[in-house]
Amino acid sequence: MSHRSNRRRFLQTCALASAGAATAGWNANAARAIEPIVRTGKSLFKYSLAAYSYRDLLNAKPPKTQLTLDDFITDCAKMGLQGTELTSYYFPKDFTPEYLRHLKQLCFRLGLDVSGTAVGNDFCHPAGEKRDQEIKNVKQWVDNAEILGAPVIRIFSGHPHDTSPEEAHKLAVAGMEECCEYAGKHGVFLALENHGGLTTRPEGLLALVRDVKSPWFGVNLDTGNFHGPDLYADIAQLAPYAINVQVKVSVSGPDGKRQHGDFRRLARILADAGYRGYIVLEFEEPEDPLANCPRYVDEMRAAFMAEST
Repeated sequence: MSHRSNRRRFLQTCALASAGAATAGWNANAARAIEPIVRTGKSLFKYSLAAYSYRDLLNAKPPKTQLTLDDFITDCAKMGLQGTELTSYYFPKDFTPEYLRHLKQLCFRLGLDVSGTAVGNDFCHPAGEKRDQEIKNVKQWVDNAEILGAPVIRIFSGHPHDTSPEEAHKLAVAGMEECCEYAGKHGVFLALENHGGLTTRPEGLLALVRDVKSPWFGVNLDTGNFHGPDLYADIAQLAPYAINVQVKVSVSGPDGKRQHGDFRRLARILADAGYRGYIVLEFEEPEDPLANCPRYVDEMRAAFMAEST
């Protein structure tokens, strides 16, 4: 057995053990998290860029020039990427299905996949109008993703609203299961991002992973959203469940000091987990994205390619 295979088996065993111990408080009958996603063959990395990277350009107001998603897609092609993430926040108001088909056509002509999209949501609202609207919005974006040909939507857990953490957990699980059932009928995966709320720490996210019963569910692993003392150990816990990965240029620990993320180390963790799928750069630096996204895409891609050879 190769060194990498040994490391992969060790990583998955540790992830299962850690998840099981961390989530026992939620369910006394649970011994461990779900099984890691079964991968076939060696790891395979493809590369994309999130439209969030162009957020200031896509939301620009006069006298600044506002870019469109067409501009963003064209730039993704110029960077030699294989995909483009069309984040929902930057679509025109009251867009139509024809507009979605236009974007899909443009991507295809430029040789790009729509690697995914994202929707802002909070599944922790108790029963009522607000919760119904949150679930309706996620389902609407499932419909949109199906037209775009996007295989996955990034979703969020939400946070407690005048409820206990345990009740918020149950509400989030119920909301995700309802939306996953709908998404599966449309061939779309929902990927839960580690992004505050119930997912601030790996154990909270893994508790949700364990309890959501759907083959159309997984993790969107964001490398910049954990801030514990051992960031890369936290990431390694989630890697076996990842169906989409977003890479930040900078990361920070408990002290809040930002430092350049270790792309090679991230690539090694994902390779050891056998990850096969998109690696999406989400650029949040204060620098000009037009000037700097191409160089960080090149840096990220080189690091991941070095670990996949």
